[in-house]
Amino acid sequence: MKALAVSRQGGEEERRLIHAQHGLRARVFSGRLGWSVTVADGIEADAFDCFSPTYILAVLDTGVLAGCARLLPATGPTMLETVFSQLLPPTGLPAHQGMVESSRFCVDTSITASEPGQTFSEATLTLLAAILEWCLYHHYTQIVTVTDLRFERILSRVGWRFDRLAAPCRIGVTDAIAGILPVDCATFLRLRPQGYRSEILSSCGAA
Repeated sequence: MKALAVSRQGGEEERRLIHAQHGLRARVFSGRLGWSVTVADGIEADAFDCFSPTYILAVLDTGVLAGCARLLPATGPTMLETVFSQLLPPTGLPAHQGMVESSRFCVDTSITASEPGQTFSEATLTLLAAILEWCLYHHYTQIVTVTDLRFERILSRVGWRFDRLAAPCRIGVTDAIAGILPVDCATFLRLRPQGYRSEILSSCGAA
């Protein structure tokens, strides 16, 4: 498995992988989690896919997509401010040039089950490490994200500090929470799974 960072400006393979991540998002967020998202022809997409995001992908050696996440500068339109503003404190989002928003994080659990003795799948850890690696390379210092209480516990268990912006709020079928994650080399090196491979340049010496 390897980590990639792709955008719509890429070539044919990048476009194939971006299409695949839209399909994975439909299967996970609509099919598995029952979120209220827009799905058409097996594809989930929203307005934020039009703002030139970077997609962080975990891809099997066979070329099959195992997981994805979407990154956008927090100084531009964000999901947190426009879709999930009820998760913000009265002071609003403390956005700055060193902050990026992560959204649409998901893995294909049908192909990424944890190995015996492992708590988390390789795809989950690869994605988390790749997000950190990309942020480090592009000099971001914080990540803001909306997640649920289950994934907040996962972040705690892998040792990535999640600073809540406000109290959790029930949104649809989800107990949602917004928070900020620090970006640093120590967390990247701690999170990356054994044998981590990436095509994202890093200042932390990733293989």
